[in-house]
Amino acid sequence: MRILVFALLMGLAATGCNEKMQQATNDAGDATTAMIPNTLTAEEQQEGWKLLFDGKSMNQWRNFQSESTGQSWKVDDGSIVLVTAITDGKSRAIDGGDIITKEAYENFDFKIDWMIKECGNSGIMWGVQEGDFEKPYHTGPEMQILDNTCHPDAKIHMHRAGDLYDLIPCSEETVKPAGQWNSARIRMDQGKGTFWLNGVQVVSFTMFDDQWKAMVADSKFKQWPAFGTFRKGHICLQDHSDPVRFRNIKIREL
Repeated sequence: MRILVFALLMGLAATGCNEKMQQATNDAGDATTAMIPNTLTAEEQQEGWKLLFDGKSMNQWRNFQSESTGQSWKVDDGSIVLVTAITDGKSRAIDGGDIITKEAYENFDFKIDWMIKECGNSGIMWGVQEGDFEKPYHTGPEMQILDNTCHPDAKIHMHRAGDLYDLIPCSEETVKPAGQWNSARIRMDQGKGTFWLNGVQVVSFTMFDDQWKAMVADSKFKQWPAFGTFRKGHICLQDHSDPVRFRNIKIREL
């Protein structure tokens, strides 16, 4: 009888162990799926996220004030890449220019991974308008992309990686070094904005109120009266003449 009970207990233990191993395998599989670049998890799909880049085509992007995309923007190894060359001692994209989403967005949650080269500079803008506006930054606020270790802008308050450029600095520095992937997130909901960089909330703000207008009036953007006044617009990836990579670009409309 004791032998029978022992055998039953051992069998139950083995079954429980196998179930735990199977669950661990399933969990690992889910984690692996989540880590595949330029894909959506099952949870993201249920929440209404959509990809703005599938790792193969830039068909959801175009140049600012254009229906096409400059040849210096390429898809390479599952990333959107700005290719530059040294001309007259300076890095330049021969046929680049800022690129924008083909669609315009108002209330949204936006995620993107970026990698900047040493001493490089770029940015992510939203609320960008075309028409009579010469540059995206004449209308669209920016989340700064920067190598904080050696780009000259790193010496300027509110010009460092993750800052609401020239308006609000990060609450803490969470940026990874040049050559490594950084995960950024911008959420805009009824004029209330939030930035995350590498999983940490670093900036929060409210647009369109008196405090916002006062901040803009005290910034470099005061020379462009339409800056930060539009609730709906395009999302923009900046050509700042430095090599930069983007991937895992996704958005959820709120």
